[in-house]
Amino acid sequence: MVLPTHDRFNFSPITTRPNYDWPGGKRLAMYIALNVETFGFGMEVGPVLGGGLPMPDHRNWSWREYGNRVGLWRLLELFGELNLPAACLCNSYLYDTHPEVMAGIRNHGHEIVGHGRTNSEKPGARPEDDERRLISEATAAIRHHEGRAPSGWMTPLMMPSGVTLDLLREAGYTYVLDWPCDDQPFWMKTRSGPLLSIPYPIETNDFVPILQLHHDPVQFVDTCVRQFEEMVEQSEQQPLVFAISLHTMIFGQPHRLRALREGLRQMVAHPLFDRVWLTRPGDIAGHCLTLPQGTIATV
Repeated sequence: MVLPTHDRFNFSPITTRPNYDWPGGKRLAMYIALNVETFGFGMEVGPVLGGGLPMPDHRNWSWREYGNRVGLWRLLELFGELNLPAACLCNSYLYDTHPEVMAGIRNHGHEIVGHGRTNSEKPGARPEDDERRLISEATAAIRHHEGRAPSGWMTPLMMPSGVTLDLLREAGYTYVLDWPCDDQPFWMKTRSGPLLSIPYPIETNDFVPILQLHHDPVQFVDTCVRQFEEMVEQSEQQPLVFAISLHTMIFGQPHRLRALREGLRQMVAHPLFDRVWLTRPGDIAGHCLTLPQGTIATV
């Protein structure tokens, strides 16, 4: 039997790769990803808290909408309080449905990452031409409103198709967050040239632990702190990327926000925090592009 393969990159043990630094001689690149999403009322695709109700399921739509009306703003305040840059993974329909949200993100100076049109649809389940048009439309909306196209992308629901990487490279993207299989960036093969994969978290992503594993917020934040503490020590040997991924409707809730604030304060007060580069994935990708060929794991 021959196992199927994606043919996008080769296996590369992290212990065998070249050593390099992040800017300023830092060893651990740290970023926060904030998922900022819009949902169609009565559409079946979308996260639920507990069980879903018959459509239009106003309860779960309202819970998601809380993230845009309240949660986002509390999280932006927290990031400002601690001087933490963020990458906001944004549905492009937000420009139509929640323009104040996009203005708030812009005013805080956070990176905008392409995240489809809405998380009420699955672009990776569409025919190639449809997915190409969807990526083009989402990209054009960000370019129009922000003055430049995003350099990074994460597919809604983290469900890319077999050709998403090719379409993103052809659309001018530099990096993607859809492949969470490493603690360092690595190059992926597409039919039009290389595309960079930036580490994106699953276990320090609030979606699965809170909604599916039913962790309480203190347990999740403790996981993030322990992940940080271990990685900042490991980074003495190798440059690494530590990320936390949050959703506005989940950690924008006051009881979870309090736990998050305490955990982030603990991280920035860590005695080894001078090794940390507080950054955004677009800046990580930009730095990788300056490194000598062969430094970043490649196909």
